[in-house]
Amino acid sequence: MLLLLLGFVLGAGTTMVLWMIVWRHRVHIRQSPTQRAVEFTPLQIAYAPRPSRWLAIRSHHPQSIRAALGLDQFTPCPWVEGLTGGHGFFIGAPVNGWIIVTGSGLPDPGNDADECFRFLTDLSRKVGHVQFFLAERVLQHHAWARVENGVVKRAYAWAGETVWNQGAKTAAETDLSVKCFGYGDHPVADSWAATEWMAGNVAKVPLLAARWSLDPARIDVRHLRKHADGIAGDPL
Repeated sequence: MLLLLLGFVLGAGTTMVLWMIVWRHRVHIRQSPTQRAVEFTPLQIAYAPRPSRWLAIRSHHPQSIRAALGLDQFTPCPWVEGLTGGHGFFIGAPVNGWIIVTGSGLPDPGNDADECFRFLTDLSRKVGHVQFFLAERVLQHHAWARVENGVVKRAYAWAGETVWNQGAKTAAETDLSVKCFGYGDHPVADSWAATEWMAGNVAKVPLLAARWSLDPARIDVRHLRKHADGIAGDPL
């Protein structure tokens, strides 16, 4: 009887130890950072990434914009991929009467403000109302422009200095308290203050875009029509 009792106790103890090992292993897996990343990774990205440069064009016809940009060869492209800026041009599907365009083919006023002016006015003569936005967080360069039928209604660009300032400041700019300086002004008297207002302007570019037209990063791709991908390609 004593041997049987001793065997029962040893067996129960062994079972308890094994159960504890298994339990601790399962807890470790549930708390593993890798496992948590897998569990909480969304199956679908709800909002698209925000490019550093983009156009918002008032139109319902991507094909007319494609022709205006000289995009003869193109392929279908999902929104999320297109807005990363990895193509020469990406032309999105119409959203609330606006079409978003981005890509490396868009000009940078920090490199050549005159080229940016010519590009936007030429495109606007072909397609009508064109808006341009730039928000570069690393260099803190920023710009916005609104062009209608080839005429610049408002434009401002900062690239270490004011490189483009045209037209009267709009109500949306005033409401957002964006800072704009004239040509030749040197507002960088204090490095901390300069960093603060430049970063503030960069952060307000998407807010201005939302006031004027669309912020591409706030387009809920789940609400777009099924198969409403954009098109992407490089101009010839």
